[in-house]
Amino acid sequence: MSDQDKKPLSFIEKMKLKAQQQVSYGGEAKQENAKVDVADCPNCGAGRAKQDGITHCAYCGFEFIRVKLDDGINIKKEDNSHDK
Repeated sequence: MSDQDKKPLSFIEKMKLKAQQQVSYGGEAKQENAKVDVADCPNCGAGRAKQDGITHCAYCGFEFIRVKLDDGINIKKEDNSHDK
């Protein structure tokens, strides 16, 4: 073996090797076809984006989702503790 084969890598060569070996944090990007998530209002036919939390049609007021709040861990329907 010659002396050139045993020569240590320079700082620049080490950085180039690291750059070639690194992977992105999120992993490889997934290839998906483009799409649009929309739904029509069953009452008036107006289009709307499918989003969580949208409960009423912006055009006719039709109620898509009925939300009923009840007692939770931190939020209560009626809390009178601050009145005392």
